[in-house]
Amino acid sequence: MGEAKRRRETGAPAPQKTGNKPLYIGVAVLVLAAVAIGLFFLTAKPKPSSSELPVAASNADPFPAELDRYGVSVGPADAPVVVREFADYQCPACGRFSDASQKLKAQYVEAGKVRFVYFDLPLQQHQNAMPAAQAARCAGDQDAYWDMHDQLFAAQSEWSSSDDPVATFTRYAGELGLEERRFRRCMTTELHREAVEESRRVAMQLRVASTPTVLVDNIRLPRPGWGQLSAVVERELANTTE
Repeated sequence: MGEAKRRRETGAPAPQKTGNKPLYIGVAVLVLAAVAIGLFFLTAKPKPSSSELPVAASNADPFPAELDRYGVSVGPADAPVVVREFADYQCPACGRFSDASQKLKAQYVEAGKVRFVYFDLPLQQHQNAMPAAQAARCAGDQDAYWDMHDQLFAAQSEWSSSDDPVATFTRYAGELGLEERRFRRCMTTELHREAVEESRRVAMQLRVASTPTVLVDNIRLPRPGWGQLSAVVERELANTTE
């Protein structure tokens, strides 16, 4: 029966075909909910007392603190806990960890509870990692090391494949209010290349081969991220007061 004729004879519209659309929507909602719950448990901050948190190996020696001079430090020299990161500015995983290191500085370093030491470990496969490490140190000559450090990670996708990273880094220097000519001269003369190389040699001495490698005192974090980092820091701070 045609729709027009059917309407005339019955006075009612044709029933709509619903198909399986509501079922598909319901399944999709359940899948999204399961994913959200899974992500929560994967990223939720563990308790400082959790037995799942990493500990130092039974035969682990204290970190050789005299090597810290080859990194760049922020925080009090007598802070009860020291966090050290070996990283490459062009490493995507290091870029993701930078959010955690910024939180660490804001919540623990500024409070005097933690000293943070960043070691340069530019990897051979990253063509712009070495100039980036030098850019941070050149900015440090104008008291802006950590500003450039954060900018390099925040804009990593912009300069990683650049054929002229010095031009990009010089622009960042200008945006940070630095003297561009001084910064560019520092970069083109590779004033801090040897310092970066010394930092890399420290990593080799300690057999650090991947980035980011993060240690809380002498405890290496197997999954560097804010949840694990902050929980281990809290635990170690509590241990120092016992």
